[in-house]
Amino acid sequence: MKILLTGASGFLGHSYAQAALRRGHDVTALYHANEPTLGGLARKIQLDAEQPEALTGICLELWPDAIINCAALSNPADVDAEPTKAEKVNVALPRLLAQLATHLGARLIHVSTDMVFDGRSDAPYRSTDMPAPTTLYGQTKLMAEREVLEHNPEDPVVLRLPILMGNSPGGQRSVHEKLLQAIHSGKKPKLFCDEIRQPCSASNAAEVMLELTERRDLHGIFHWAGPEALSRFEMGQRILKHFGLPLDSVRSACREDDARPANLTFNLHPIASKLKTKPVDFQDQLEELTRIEPLNA
Repeated sequence: MKILLTGASGFLGHSYAQAALRRGHDVTALYHANEPTLGGLARKIQLDAEQPEALTGICLELWPDAIINCAALSNPADVDAEPTKAEKVNVALPRLLAQLATHLGARLIHVSTDMVFDGRSDAPYRSTDMPAPTTLYGQTKLMAEREVLEHNPEDPVVLRLPILMGNSPGGQRSVHEKLLQAIHSGKKPKLFCDEIRQPCSASNAAEVMLELTERRDLHGIFHWAGPEALSRFEMGQRILKHFGLPLDSVRSACREDDARPANLTFNLHPIASKLKTKPVDFQDQLEELTRIEPLNA
């Protein structure tokens, strides 16, 4: 299968490319700044989200069987700082990819986020629940979902994902990497005990995305996550314990900003019962992690 992958040098994009290559697929990797280091890719193409004509040309030349969109401005603070750029990357790009996928008859997998919800529900969110984002980042991702479904109505997958665990290509992007680096630099990170998340490993999310790429009998909006709901503080404590670090290296705190969603847990039905890939519990996610060294070591 010929696969066009955006955001290939990112945390999730890198994991997806690894999974697809293991299955023998032909992967063309699009990236913005950092060239993917993964071997075995069919092509690596540097592309800016502000170059729609170039992206269209690439798609028409390649005529992929599947388009996987992992590209995003995903840090809420970056979105707040650069809203125009966020609109181009998080909204305009998915719109164009949906239009191209429809024209090419390609399978489209678009990655979204749990942050399209406000976190005020007592029950895990279903894919049919009404979104209500509390951040500009969540708003751009919701707008992207609607663009994808409007411009590719027959065969899209919008996959909402939670916090991702794992080892990022540069060693600085994932939850444990940021936490350990902060501790190495002498900080004592503040982690919220009342902010509940359902972490998932990037490798597990990538396997789900690949299975959805290969199966065209499933389409629509789906939720995927790990099986355990944990507070940010609980996640931090278990990461520290896993690496044999003092548990008092982080401090517990309560949210002071209502814009930070309190409870973003997912109901994984009906997708979990239809896939061969199964959720990976948090302990197994921890076993995948590589210990990082201080940047100034």
